[in-house]
Amino acid sequence: MANASLIWLVLFLPVAGFLIQAFVGGSVIRQMGPAKGRRFMGTLAVLPIALAFVLGVIITNQLCGLPPDGRSVVTTLFPWIQIAGLNIPFEFLIDPLSMTMVLIITGVGGLIHLYATGYMHEEKDYPRFFTYLNLFIASMLILVLGNNLVMMFIGWEGVGLCSYLLIGFWYKDLANAKAANKAFIVNRIGDWGLTLGIFLILVIVAGTHGPVTGRYLSFDTLSSNLELALTHHHGLITAAALLLFVGAAGKSAQFPLYVWLPDAMAGPTPVSALIHAATMVTSGVVLLNRMHVVFEMSPVASAVVCGVGAFTALFAAVIAFGQTDIKRVLAYSTVSQLGYMFIGCGAGAYWSGMFHVTTHAFFKALLFLGAGSVIHAMSHDQDMRNYGRLSRYLPITFWTMVVGWLAICAVPPLAGFFSKDAIIGAAYANDYADAGGVNVSLIAAYLGLITAVLTAAYMTRLTWLTFLGNQERWRTLPADGHGHGHTEDGETDYHGLTPDHTPKESPPSMTVPLVVLAVLSFAGGLVLWYGNAFQNWLKPSSEPLINEITEPQGPMLMIVSTCAALMGIALGIYFYGKRLPSGEGLDESKWSPARLWIRRQFGFDDTLTTAAVEGGRELATLTWVGFDKGLIDGIVNGLAWVTSGVAKGLSAVQQGFVRSYALLMLVGGIVLVGYMVLAGGGR
Repeated sequence: MANASLIWLVLFLPVAGFLIQAFVGGSVIRQMGPAKGRRFMGTLAVLPIALAFVLGVIITNQLCGLPPDGRSVVTTLFPWIQIAGLNIPFEFLIDPLSMTMVLIITGVGGLIHLYATGYMHEEKDYPRFFTYLNLFIASMLILVLGNNLVMMFIGWEGVGLCSYLLIGFWYKDLANAKAANKAFIVNRIGDWGLTLGIFLILVIVAGTHGPVTGRYLSFDTLSSNLELALTHHHGLITAAALLLFVGAAGKSAQFPLYVWLPDAMAGPTPVSALIHAATMVTSGVVLLNRMHVVFEMSPVASAVVCGVGAFTALFAAVIAFGQTDIKRVLAYSTVSQLGYMFIGCGAGAYWSGMFHVTTHAFFKALLFLGAGSVIHAMSHDQDMRNYGRLSRYLPITFWTMVVGWLAICAVPPLAGFFSKDAIIGAAYANDYADAGGVNVSLIAAYLGLITAVLTAAYMTRLTWLTFLGNQERWRTLPADGHGHGHTEDGETDYHGLTPDHTPKESPPSMTVPLVVLAVLSFAGGLVLWYGNAFQNWLKPSSEPLINEITEPQGPMLMIVSTCAALMGIALGIYFYGKRLPSGEGLDESKWSPARLWIRRQFGFDDTLTTAAVEGGRELATLTWVGFDKGLIDGIVNGLAWVTSGVAKGLSAVQQGFVRSYALLMLVGGIVLVGYMVLAGGGR
């Protein structure tokens, strides 16, 4: 493939942007002044990502020109790890899967960078924010382009670190600091599973081929090596698949490791859009696609993936009804949509999971950025109960978010309809995920339809409470106001959303990305679906190698999916079309116990936090009292007591009198002579 080496420039550009922001950003702003300096550094933050996208388009176009069985090109920068014959080079894999993610990361990421130049324009730490953002893009590129498990792991840890830094960007706010810590710790659980899975795969390959030599952990050779290992290590392959799933569940916020993502909404809105809608949270789906041969070998592991995905989708959709923060509704929506992606992968239609990754990047980034535009216009108040009739004041934000709303509701012909339909259809048509005679994928298909109704309903709730209805509810707020934002130094600043407040549309740097994403959300799914374009494009990377997958035929499923979406929208309009229900008002003491229970995630997060924090404290106390203080200190003190006793006993014969010493020597000599005589007589 010509110009394959351009892929290294795709990585170099965001790395260069990261270094520029980190080392000269602050001094440039001081020399040029806050306004001009931030515009200049904002341009330097966006430009590398935009250029990387252009290069990605060029490389993808070249890849399309190759025959399907030739769309896999490995390019090596330098030899890296060489231990006892095991070779792990610093190498990238250019194939349909990696280039699909490159276009999403740099394309959607570039739009979010542009949006952030307007949203964060008042921040004192402007260069620090874009330092983290550019570093995140670089780490994500390593994750999706790396041609071996070790390089993928480096990118995996890099995005975890950047997520921590970006969620906790306003680190002086305790809620942000706690959210960043929670995201980092929960993701470490998933990383533990991924690490063990990588080592177990190495053990499997070594057990099949003898001493591990060559590029056995590289993706272009790993599939064939694992196929040979199937008959010898079936149990170990299932264990490896389940460990990889733990890693995927951590990054992609599947139950029970989803708890970090809703709290991560405490970070700036561009962070929510980039990390928790378009890129990082889809890492688990990329892992499932890249390692699909492992899951194909284990129906049990596939059933777990499918079942957990279906439960997560339904569970998060129900919880979304209890949220009043506009970003937390979208956060639980993200968790639910990630569940759909896992259903598709667990059902064996790995391409459908990636199809939904792509369309979800369009409409969820649009919805998050639209929510940020609303928050920006409403003095950083994020409570939907304080909105109402904003369509009059924010026309661009309103109409673009309408497109995002209909797309996530899966209304044809918008993007979400085609990808969600492909997932439900694959789950319905296959018994691939079979556990103990139970067709898990069929159950997942029905749960997916129920979740589709709920998704349309809670997104209609968000849209009506924010933009429509017959009341501008902030006009009824007390004069002292509500809402909060952040000052330049990161301290909490309560702006006060007052009755005389007048919302204003966001600047072009924020609305232009909304328009572009709205176009993609409207037409992107249809373009990728027409003629099975996306499925045929991704086939060389994600086509099942062992099991045959049945593709659903006929229009019936499309009709059922459309009816599910329309039913959810109708329910949402019925309950929220005219006014905010009294059972969801500002006085939460009037909320029903069931709604409060839903808002608190059925108590799951509280229980998990209590078990982790309080349980950890009790375990630490028990360890200190029982092990450290009781056993360790007891052994040390006991040895000291014995040593002291022996010393006191010996000190009784150490009196300092020469005659005593002479007597002891005489007695000792007699005993020694007596022993020698007796011993000699015995022989």
